[in-house]
Amino acid sequence: MTITLVKAPEDAPQDAQDAPPEAAPERRRVHQRMRAALTDERTRNACRIVVRHGAYTAGGGRIVWRRYWEERTTARYGRMMRAAEAAGNLDEAKEWEERAHRFREARHKRRLDMLHAMREAPRAAGAVALTGTGILTAAGIALAVANKDFADLAVPFEFAIDAIRWAFIIGAVVWGIAPMVGPALGLAALWDIGRRRQAAPHWALPAGVRGDGEPITPSIVVKAFRDLGIATLRKAITDMEDAGAAMLSVIAPAGVGVEVDVHLPSGVSTEEIQNRRRKLAENLGRHEHELYISIPPAPRTVRLWIADSGALDEPIPASPLVTDPDLKADYKTGRCPWGVTLRGDAALVTLYQKMILVTGLSNQGKTASLRALALWLALDPTVEFRIGDLKGIGDWHMFIGLATILIEGPTDDHVMDVTHMVEDGFDEMQRRLLQPKGTEFHPLVIIVDEAQVAYGSGAVGVDKRPYGGKKATSRYFRAVKGIHDQGRAVNVTIWEGTQDPTDENLPKRSREGNHIRASLVLGTASQAKMALGDAPVDAGAAPHKLRQGLDKGQLVVAGEGLKMAPGQVSENVRTHYINDDEAEEIVERAKARRAGVSTVHKLEAVQEVDHLTDLAVVVGTEKRVRTTEVLHRLKARNHAVYEHWTGGTLKELLAEYDEETGLYDGYPVVKLESVQRALEYRGEEIVEAQ
Repeated sequence: MTITLVKAPEDAPQDAQDAPPEAAPERRRVHQRMRAALTDERTRNACRIVVRHGAYTAGGGRIVWRRYWEERTTARYGRMMRAAEAAGNLDEAKEWEERAHRFREARHKRRLDMLHAMREAPRAAGAVALTGTGILTAAGIALAVANKDFADLAVPFEFAIDAIRWAFIIGAVVWGIAPMVGPALGLAALWDIGRRRQAAPHWALPAGVRGDGEPITPSIVVKAFRDLGIATLRKAITDMEDAGAAMLSVIAPAGVGVEVDVHLPSGVSTEEIQNRRRKLAENLGRHEHELYISIPPAPRTVRLWIADSGALDEPIPASPLVTDPDLKADYKTGRCPWGVTLRGDAALVTLYQKMILVTGLSNQGKTASLRALALWLALDPTVEFRIGDLKGIGDWHMFIGLATILIEGPTDDHVMDVTHMVEDGFDEMQRRLLQPKGTEFHPLVIIVDEAQVAYGSGAVGVDKRPYGGKKATSRYFRAVKGIHDQGRAVNVTIWEGTQDPTDENLPKRSREGNHIRASLVLGTASQAKMALGDAPVDAGAAPHKLRQGLDKGQLVVAGEGLKMAPGQVSENVRTHYINDDEAEEIVERAKARRAGVSTVHKLEAVQEVDHLTDLAVVVGTEKRVRTTEVLHRLKARNHAVYEHWTGGTLKELLAEYDEETGLYDGYPVVKLESVQRALEYRGEEIVEAQ
């Protein structure tokens, strides 16, 4: 075994050679302690305090200097003139120019008066000295005569000298303290001004103040737009003589926030601003949900509604339905108190002849929002309700004894019952349409909650048509579409509540037939467009920007029903929440205002008829059959069903399958090949649906 000794270099530091092996770990521990001390929250708080109070003083000095400069110069007038000119308000610009002219004239006059006073100062000083000497001499003579002592002639002069001496002593003492106390008082005054104006970085402010958000001012709005990361916008603001002030309208209070219109410079689109909503909100010192961007009628303009920080997390007041037991409803002229807008105004919606769609993600308040409308309308005793609850957990159970039909449950059997209910509503609509013009009809409101269950059902009837789906063969879809098309003319309307809108569980023809479309929080912009339509979302409606769980019951409403500002296409409504116990009380008040209602939970089974199959039977193997003969054969086959059928009815039946009746020798006929193609088409649709 060989051991080799290596001599340490002679020039190596002695302390390095003598350093114990524990030195390196010890240095690491020191570094860790220093890092822990620097990152400790107490250190951060101390840093915030130092920076905050230093910034208060510096900011106060800046504010005082700015005030002094604007008071002594025409800077304020020049800034206001440039802003008025940029806004195209020439009359206001002329007025500010006149004010600046008067200010300069007054300042010139003051300076001339000061020069004149300086020239007159020696003469005035001599006059004061002579006058003072005369007064003291007269006083001395009076004392000498009174005391009969000539020496008293100098007493007034001695008194004046003593007064001057004491004034000098007092001045010397004060002047000795002033250099020490004066700067301290001045700094304290500047600190107080800066503290009142919060003239410190936002991160350095106290925690309570940091959470409140800064008041929205024109400079904050312009700076927020300048820092959006849009090069064209930043350059345009930098080049503006008024630093961007002309872009803004007046910042007006609007409920629990403020509202301002921003006219964008050429080359900047409103879409670019909408796509940077989060960054713009953060630049304004707000969370994303506290900023709403809409597009007013003015071109190249965005309208911002900026909430007071934290205001949207405050609870809204209870519904007037709960607080006012004497509240009444009127289907035709009344307005339902649905909630409050973001501006704090009451959101009153008219339900007269309105088809309604309420959608959103699960467990966000969809049923409660839809039920609140029905609870108000229930106070009008003329309204009839038919309700299908395809969730079936009792959310609508209190309507027993108020609704004529109430079906509760999520199965295919319940979907079939609900479909029969909607089809019966469609038949009632058709019966009303056949009545003489001017006939009055009581309002019939059909409500289907969790309608996506009906659209997604795989139940199939005896005529081989599916109950669910989005095809023309879907019985539920066809009945809903029929009511959408003509129901409002005879006071038959349908309201639907559905989750997670897609083309599969909310067909386009169905969702676009609604007059009021409202959405709770959604996951994507594409879902928002399905729920509300393309135009409202393009104009700023953003249910996909709501916070899941935190914005429960907050709806983005588009369409008719709510009063909105001219050009506004959507409104955010924070709906009143009415719990089950309160709903029970409201329903009891509604029941007391009407005669007893017997609620049916399932329609009586009606023998289903396959019209297309019957048509194929009566046509048989004949190449063509006159329409009048076809109708005669159908009535002979099932008089109760086909008693009121006409040639137009046959035409509509074939049109469902992209077929039509024809003409032969001038007479309308039904062709065998058309019936056969219709049967084949229906078979293909059924296969696709399965």
